[in-house]
Amino acid sequence: MKIPMDLVLHKKSHELEIVYDDMTARLTFEYLRVHSPSAEVKGHAPGQDVLQVGKKNVDIVGLEPVGNYAIKIRYSDGHDSGIYSWDYEVFFPIDYIASRIAGANF
Repeated sequence: MKIPMDLVLHKKSHELEIVYDDMTARLTFEYLRVHSPSAEVKGHAPGQDVLQVGKKNVDIVGLEPVGNYAIKIRYSDGHDSGIYSWDYEVFFPIDYIASRIAGANF
């Protein structure tokens, strides 16, 4: 599991920059909110995922470390129940990163 060296909130572009010793990733607040690992989003069992809509302008209003293995993100829409572990696949989404490099928009 890779642990970031730094996290930077870019409020203007609505992105969270995750800085590792050998790379940097920037993920939009919307992307992180829609892919929250919480039961509200993922459900309590397989196949119970709940589609998150209307999150384009969501802000991150707080980041809280959870030990050395995760962060808890608080959003402007009141959502704060997801704990994002550093090995959660949302931090290394190949398709997302490839599309950002190519300049594609979601």
